[in-house]
Amino acid sequence: MSNIIDVKKTVVKFLKENIKCYDVTVIKIEKGQESWNTVAEVYEDDSFLKSMKLPPKQVRLFYSVRVDENLEITSFERLNSFEGMDSAAQ
Repeated sequence: MSNIIDVKKTVVKFLKENIKCYDVTVIKIEKGQESWNTVAEVYEDDSFLKSMKLPPKQVRLFYSVRVDENLEITSFERLNSFEGMDSAAQ
């Protein structure tokens, strides 16, 4: 059985190892029936600027990561946006 701290550490480690990023912050953790659903805020170099060989600029992206009870990553995807962040800033 996993706890919320272990899930957070697992998500941060997974994203840092698999995505070229500088900073990872888990901004949402929710326990489901059989898994943990998380959203992480990640700062990466802008891939368009990089492809044009321009100076890098960091962009903020959001990833959804699902973790099972054994702390195995079962899925992850980049999100277009995260509505919770927009409403919290107002």
